[in-house]
Amino acid sequence: MRGINPRQMKMMMKQLGIKSEELNAKRAIFELENSRIIIENPSITAIEQGGQKIFTVTGTPREEKKETEIPKEDVALVMEQCSVSQNEAINALKESNGDIAEAIKKLKDKAE
Repeated sequence: MRGINPRQMKMMMKQLGIKSEELNAKRAIFELENSRIIIENPSITAIEQGGQKIFTVTGTPREEKKETEIPKEDVALVMEQCSVSQNEAINALKESNGDIAEAIKKLKDKAE
């Protein structure tokens, strides 16, 4: 807010039952379904009101894509069903986001 110094703002927040605290963090990591967002040396503020905590995070983010882990059993099944190598089965499963039926279908269509 313009024209209000930080001390006044803190007093107003306290009167409203809002607690604010700066956290000393090395990194903030957000785990998403297929990736992670990592913020090194972030500025994090925790605000507590009514039993709820709200975190604000600022900094420079970088995104890392997650490698999908494919169970060995899935690879073996695709290898058996399609008579392909382990690498071919793994690649088909990765392209199909781990969907066994789709991987088998793609490999069988490719073989025809």
